[in-house]
Amino acid sequence: MTHTVLVTGVSRHIGARVSNMLAADPDIDRVIGVDTVPPPSLTRDGGVSLGRTEFVRVDLRSPDIAQVIAAADIDTVVHMSLVSAPSRGGGRAAMKEHNIIGTMQLLGACQRSATVRRVVVRSTTAVYGSSPRDPAVFTEDLEPHDGPSHGYAKDACEVEGYVRGFARRRPDVTVSLLRFANFMGPGVDSPLTRYFTQPVLPTVLGFDPRLQFVHEDDAVEVLRRMATEDHPGTYNVAGAGVLLLSQCVRRAGRLSMPLFSPAFEALGNAARRLGLVEYSPEQLKLMCYGRAVETSRLEAELGWKPKFSTGAAFEDFLRSRGLHPLGGVPS
Repeated sequence: MTHTVLVTGVSRHIGARVSNMLAADPDIDRVIGVDTVPPPSLTRDGGVSLGRTEFVRVDLRSPDIAQVIAAADIDTVVHMSLVSAPSRGGGRAAMKEHNIIGTMQLLGACQRSATVRRVVVRSTTAVYGSSPRDPAVFTEDLEPHDGPSHGYAKDACEVEGYVRGFARRRPDVTVSLLRFANFMGPGVDSPLTRYFTQPVLPTVLGFDPRLQFVHEDDAVEVLRRMATEDHPGTYNVAGAGVLLLSQCVRRAGRLSMPLFSPAFEALGNAARRLGLVEYSPEQLKLMCYGRAVETSRLEAELGWKPKFSTGAAFEDFLRSRGLHPLGGVPS
């Protein structure tokens, strides 16, 4: 039985939903939610209710997180606070420090704790990179040909290294590492969802990448199961199937603007500087080569499959934004 759970990153949508679901579980005594800023549900902005979650404002980069874990006798930690895009104020350096130093401090506190028995870490399928030499699908054991060299994906690779090190040092702790495809759904606000809501979608001439999504409801359910059950190991998490970028464009009822690769990159850099859309270098590669992962390990481990396929997750996102094909049926 799980008694006290710590959830990091509760000021963001998925973290808040996970915290709320765990707080509604009668078998869980307490849920402590931590983040550097208060969740929207505690401010005038509204947002997802945290239920009976107790919010503690703490920066993971500080040693204070160890005091929180010790004071509350935490036995399960769900680490959700990896930042996928730099803030306008902090920039890339602050983002990297939050992701890397924050994770190191958290894992260090878990390593010293006498009560922590389960650690769940949210990662990303971006750790596989995007390359013309990629396999058709990535399994958890495959190494990428061209691993990420910068940005969020590189941070995630480093975080995974620290998580594996922690698992070796604390074999008595169940460690679950979850590589999520891009989140999709009504409440998701990400660089990719913002990309699809633009009136005209720039694409790379000559490329039609395969994309894979995981619906936010399925992501929350996987995290709930991992937080309340013992499933050690590394798992890909994605909805079944793939969509080509051209299919996404048509389903969204948008117009595409094919550009040569240098022009696409220049546009992305300009948009990033202006704070319009976060065209990270990883996203630029994704828009060329795409990425798909195999999820059979997760399904076998849990005896469960995501309710939403990649296509269904994207359709639910489009409905929530009032987007639909231009006078036709989705292809």
